[in-house]
Amino acid sequence: MMTPSPSSFTYLCIFMTYLLLIQIAPAQTQTTLNGTTVPSEVSALNTIFAQWKISAPSNQWNISGEPCSGFAIDPSIKIDTKSYNPFIKCDCDGTVCHITELKVYALDVAGVLPDELWTLTYLTNLNLGQNSLMGSLSASIGNLTRMQWLNFGINALSGELPGELGKLTDLQSLGIGSNNFTGPLPSALGNLTKLSQIYFVSSGFSGPIPSTFASLTNLQTVWASDSELTGSIPYFIGNWSKLTALRFQGNSFEGPIPTTFSNLTLMKDLRISDLSNGSSSMEFINNMKSLEVLILRNNNISGSIPSNIGGYQNLTLLDLSFNNISGQVPDSLFNLSSLSFLFLGNNKLTGELPSQKSGSLLNIDLSYNELSGSFPSWINGTDLQLNLVANNFTIGSSNNSVLPSGLNCLQRNFPCYRNSPVYYNFAVKCGGPQITSSDKITYERDNETLGPATYYVTGTNRWAVSNVGRFAESNNPQYTLSSSRQFTNTLDSELFQTARISAGSLRYYGLGLENGNYTVVLQFADIGSENPPAWRDRGRRVFDIYIQGNRELKDFDLRKAANGLSFTPVQKKFTARVSENYLEIHLFWAGKGTCCIPYQGTYGPLVSTISATPDFKPTVSNKPPTAKKNKTGLVVGIAVPVGVLCFLSVSVIYYYVQRRKRAQRNNDEELLGMEAKPYTFSYAELRAGTGDFCPENKLGEGGFGPVYKGTLGDGRVVAVKQLSVSSNQGKSQFVAEIAIISAVQHRNLVKLYGCCIEGDNRLLVYEYLENKSLDQALFGTRSLYLDWSTRFDICLGVARGLAYLHEESRLRIVHRDVKPVIFFLTLNSTPKYLILVWRSFMMTKRPT
Repeated sequence: MMTPSPSSFTYLCIFMTYLLLIQIAPAQTQTTLNGTTVPSEVSALNTIFAQWKISAPSNQWNISGEPCSGFAIDPSIKIDTKSYNPFIKCDCDGTVCHITELKVYALDVAGVLPDELWTLTYLTNLNLGQNSLMGSLSASIGNLTRMQWLNFGINALSGELPGELGKLTDLQSLGIGSNNFTGPLPSALGNLTKLSQIYFVSSGFSGPIPSTFASLTNLQTVWASDSELTGSIPYFIGNWSKLTALRFQGNSFEGPIPTTFSNLTLMKDLRISDLSNGSSSMEFINNMKSLEVLILRNNNISGSIPSNIGGYQNLTLLDLSFNNISGQVPDSLFNLSSLSFLFLGNNKLTGELPSQKSGSLLNIDLSYNELSGSFPSWINGTDLQLNLVANNFTIGSSNNSVLPSGLNCLQRNFPCYRNSPVYYNFAVKCGGPQITSSDKITYERDNETLGPATYYVTGTNRWAVSNVGRFAESNNPQYTLSSSRQFTNTLDSELFQTARISAGSLRYYGLGLENGNYTVVLQFADIGSENPPAWRDRGRRVFDIYIQGNRELKDFDLRKAANGLSFTPVQKKFTARVSENYLEIHLFWAGKGTCCIPYQGTYGPLVSTISATPDFKPTVSNKPPTAKKNKTGLVVGIAVPVGVLCFLSVSVIYYYVQRRKRAQRNNDEELLGMEAKPYTFSYAELRAGTGDFCPENKLGEGGFGPVYKGTLGDGRVVAVKQLSVSSNQGKSQFVAEIAIISAVQHRNLVKLYGCCIEGDNRLLVYEYLENKSLDQALFGTRSLYLDWSTRFDICLGVARGLAYLHEESRLRIVHRDVKPVIFFLTLNSTPKYLILVWRSFMMTKRPT
């Protein structure tokens, strides 16, 4: 097949641009000037922009070279309006204008902070977040005494924070997180008594919190995680009575948690974790009845869960895992009306599960406790995720059927094959399909859908995985990552193109292993961040690695181990002793690393492959065991009459069954015999996720069936396309659609999560795109504001998607019916092309 010529591709881009721009924005009315910008400020601004290699958009402001013009003096346009960037706001008195607000946000500006910046003394709002600014903060920052809102977050600033910041006594919000600062927090910051918000997560500061911070009694939000803050958590924080959100995770604080925290009655979001030494109780939360999120993970908390826990009706997430909490689980805790996520794993809880549970509580982790008894009826509920690994339940066939299989093998002491091993190795392709590497190791597939409180055991009971944790603030949490990129320094890029990730605790188990020493190999590659230079590369994924309960690596920084690069494999080898026929590999997030780069919820363990091989000569078969043979007499006495009856029954229905199987086998072989096999969902899972394909969830209907909005068990929102069983043509096109879409992956293509192949049911599961199709955005009745900058980005995204299909993918695809209806917009208006193979297209393999 012929690929399009450059000229035809140019016409196609012109056509797409025309579609995007036919809605002509109203012409801007020339704003009457209310004064002239002070020349020294004009000079300073021009010097700053020239040094950063950015320019002021003259169609928005800086009209005819006058900065304080256009939207810069329009009171209806605020500084944080997304479509104006870079942007300034001015204050004019009819004669003179001063620059009062400056935004250069997420533009990947590189370089240092120019000295001219500190001469803009009328600034009240300065937002330079999400860039690549380097160097130190000058003491001249103390000149900006009118400053109220100051943000340097997510840059590469270094050095000690100047004490002159303490002169900005009108400051209300300070953002300095995700930088490379060193040294202590300046005590002069205690002068900023009007502060209501301070953010210094992942900022590099060390030492104790200064005692002068006791004066900051107007604070409402404090984020101070992932730093080397030491000493005890100050008692005076209990006097910050206006505090509603506090995050102290992944620092070097010592316990206990101060009892004065009981004064923080307005607290809604409290996250304290990873305290060393000292034992705390939970009495300090007695008066925090407004709590919505409470995370007290890994803090040496002892005692029992408070008896008044039923009074916290606003709680949506409670995490008390990795503590020393004892006693029984209160019934009232399981009946909180708003609670959705409950993590109580790795404690000393005893007794039985509560007999009742609220309908909202769908994610429950009780792993690694001492619970026992029978299972209540609520475990039969739909959409429930329940992790009961490493407890003392006696699991029979009657109550095991409602839970994911294999839980009996994951109870305490891991009883399956205990003292009678059958395996001497295992290898797992974490988060992806089965792959055989260049060195002939077959990594078994691990692409099951896991969630905040889940486990999975293979059908052969050879290995298992347990995941616990929820990605905070993520609207679409995913527990695997994938990339089609090629990786450096490896012959096996496929091994690293998928990975399993976790928001807290990820454990892999080798089961039924012959005792002895093993070499454990873990392979990693950061596939979630871009390579430098860009603010998006500032993310750090940091976690601890435990083998057989022993911490082998503390604060393992994946990016650092790969010399600061993404898409670069990292391998770690360990020697482990197996003495009780099982091997445990535990990847644990201890609050370290960045939390929100390049997007919210980017943190926690990541692993690409796991393998374990013996350092001894094995004596076992390494094959799954077969059922034991019964005694001959018993076999004859039972098998003969039963066999005769079965033979007669089978003879009656044989012909009918074989006809149906033959037809079904032909369809399934066609679907499954593809080079790139997608993940397969169960029909029950998709039926539950769409509310039994409820009409209220229907997004639309095409020529081969309707499309529904659904929510998977792990929280992902998806679009489910249901193929009409009455269309024979639709079935063949369904096969073609899976084959093509599975073979091409790009950020500007709608992602196919998987499919369902059960009986006559044929369904495709796509990512759900919130802003619907481009034609609805351009011509629909709903309100979606697309400014010129956004439209330009959409044009680029469309061109990138088409260029990938035309020139870059292994299969070259030329769509001959391009129109806005087949482009969908993400929440931030990134266009994604939906490949609909029943439309007219040409396809050819890429030349070799």
